[in-house]
Amino acid sequence: MTNLPRYILLSVLLLLGVAAQATSFTVQAPRQVNQGNKFSVRFILRDAEGDNFIPPEVPATVKRVYGPAKSTSYSSSWVNGKTSSSSSIEFSMLYVASQTGKITIGSASIVVGGKRMSTKPITIEVLPADRVADPRGQNRQTPVPPSHRGGVQYDDPLSQDASKNVSANDLFVRIEMSKPRVYEQQAVVCTIKLYTKYQISQFIPTLQPSFDGFLIEEIPMQPSLNNVETHNGQQYMVAVLKRCLLYPQQSGKLTITSGNYDITAIQYENFRTPFGTLSQPVEKQLKVKSNTATVNILPLPEPQPEGFTGAVGKFTVKSALKPAELKTYSAATYSLYITGTGNIKYIKAPTVNFPKEMDVYDPKLDARVNPGGGDMSGTVQVDYTFIPQYAGEFEIPASKFTFFNPETGAYESVDIPARRLNVAKGKGEPSNRYRLHNMDIADIHRKPMSLSARQDFLIDKAGYWLGWIVPLVAFIGLIVYFRKQLRERADVKRMRTKRANKVAQRRLRQARAFIAANNKSGFYNELLTALWGYLSDKLSIPTSELNKDNIDAQLTAYGVDEDLRAQTLELLDRCEFAQYAPELAETNLQQVHDQAAALIGALENVKRSKPVTS
Repeated sequence: MTNLPRYILLSVLLLLGVAAQATSFTVQAPRQVNQGNKFSVRFILRDAEGDNFIPPEVPATVKRVYGPAKSTSYSSSWVNGKTSSSSSIEFSMLYVASQTGKITIGSASIVVGGKRMSTKPITIEVLPADRVADPRGQNRQTPVPPSHRGGVQYDDPLSQDASKNVSANDLFVRIEMSKPRVYEQQAVVCTIKLYTKYQISQFIPTLQPSFDGFLIEEIPMQPSLNNVETHNGQQYMVAVLKRCLLYPQQSGKLTITSGNYDITAIQYENFRTPFGTLSQPVEKQLKVKSNTATVNILPLPEPQPEGFTGAVGKFTVKSALKPAELKTYSAATYSLYITGTGNIKYIKAPTVNFPKEMDVYDPKLDARVNPGGGDMSGTVQVDYTFIPQYAGEFEIPASKFTFFNPETGAYESVDIPARRLNVAKGKGEPSNRYRLHNMDIADIHRKPMSLSARQDFLIDKAGYWLGWIVPLVAFIGLIVYFRKQLRERADVKRMRTKRANKVAQRRLRQARAFIAANNKSGFYNELLTALWGYLSDKLSIPTSELNKDNIDAQLTAYGVDEDLRAQTLELLDRCEFAQYAPELAETNLQQVHDQAAALIGALENVKRSKPVTS
């Protein structure tokens, strides 16, 4: 009996040792998360009672949006006459990280049996919103059995029983907007995600969401069900179906409508056997409808500054001139490089005030952009091709590129410095295009006129009276004809249109003379004069307003189809290009001449469309 107290003490120590080994306080969290997405961190106390839980410290870039939420679970089993039991207390926290990089979640602590237990700090990598987080591992110190979680679990086939209906809480498609409120032309990221606790064998969109009122720029990606996210405190496998940048074109409330999807989910029929539980996959057909999403669009502030053309974002501008040495009648290029982030792809060419001694062509834009992250960034190159017509010193005056900065809510400007142009004398003469644009009114007659004074009395001569009688008789004889033609001849535009073909054919005959002499420069000058003059007469466009945009608009109003309009503009471009680069122009002049004649003939056969009356 003397050894009894020793045995009792030893048994108590053993029990305490077992209890100490079984009690644990651990943390579970994902290794990687996306910027702006919610993620869950769970602190689990096993096989013990605890109180006075203290949440962990987190960086300033991490915001707690939910928790701590406490849940308790208890399980017991009886095997071979022995009873075993386990319990756990879980504290769930929901966070959002606002910046990319690595963050550290500090230690959480709880009091157990009068002593405070703490978890170890963990590190989580925050990825940009357009990258896919890796769900293959989680920051966890010990695994959590599915039996401790309850409900349908994405990683537990036993919980995905085929006898259960797939609820809207277990599988759904969600449209998410990065911002609830933006300005016109300010980007908002729209992400369409599939949240599911089941594996998916087939996914078919039957009705895609519509984006009325937006310009859309899709972010390239490959949908895959390889990410795990926490939504409303529950974990899901997530596939990003679509991510795009939306640029609103009007103010007010804009709505992205819901989409419809046919989805085949996989559940399991579970069978108990002497060798354990067997699971057999079963496919279930589902029709899923996503939510709708709305964004409030704020109008751009009024009044809008002069020179503002709709650029929204943050931009810088640089200019360049090629070649450095300019000569008359040789093409040069003045370029603006607009770099920044915003609706850069949809920027319009700024107005540049060239000297009147330059023949300037329509600007061309080349956008090199990257639609990643939360907006579109890159560079737009705007090229202004011009041909100096006179030698001397000129200047492209300083100007400003104005844009609206949604971060400051104000209009901002970037100065574009003036550019000096030193033009040397080159070979050639002012182009026909330049003359048509700048010589609409004939020059003043500057040569001296030879005048003489005479004093004759014609009233005594028969010729004097015949000079009155013959015109009077002719007037009476023709008055009926003139009255009949009065309306037609009063319509100046119509008369000009009727003689357009004759004038053009005469000019084409003049161009043929240059073909025999193989004079490419003279041929293209004459041909371009014929085309510009014909279109000016045919479409009743003043020469001062002749440009390809006006010609295209008037051809459309006249009733010319799209193919013939495209041929007309393409031939004008070829002839203009040949003016300042004849060595690179088409060498088969007869073929170009025939094409121009055929084009004029085709335009003559087009019947004018009747104007629409309301």
